[in-house]
Amino acid sequence: MRKVTFRILFLSVLISFKLLAQCELKNRVLADGTMMYYFDPADFYITKSKSLKINIVTDKEHYFVALQPSPFPPKKEGKKIKDDLIIHLANKKQYKLSHYDTQYRHNDSIMQVLYLIDEKDLVAFSKFEAVVAEINMEGTEFVRDYTFKLHKDAIVKQLACLLKEDK
Repeated sequence: MRKVTFRILFLSVLISFKLLAQCELKNRVLADGTMMYYFDPADFYITKSKSLKINIVTDKEHYFVALQPSPFPPKKEGKKIKDDLIIHLANKKQYKLSHYDTQYRHNDSIMQVLYLIDEKDLVAFSKFEAVVAEINMEGTEFVRDYTFKLHKDAIVKQLACLLKEDK
């Protein structure tokens, strides 16, 4: 009986740690002094030659979808990416996110493109999984449409953590 009780207790602790780890919010201060909060990116699309990672970034006032494509264009070409992102959610609607910034980080080993989520669309993004993203990566050989296979609910989970924390 003691072994069963111990196992149940141990499993409960493991599950609670896993739940807490899902809301592991990180932060960094930008050059202009703005504090940005973010999560580790989740894989949304992977093939042998291409991948796309995604995460939510916020300054606690605005919410952004951050995309990290791989491979990515050189800095000179990448800075030309200015088109908006269209994301199709599981509610069968599409949402246009405005291009906000293109960044090269970690000694230019990672390219990240930020798209602003319209405040009126936050509820939809916090309820419905991402299904497809339409991206115009100017100057690259990227597929224009990414049909997500992995971690479709990453945006929902990350927004849930952020919105819960803001309350």
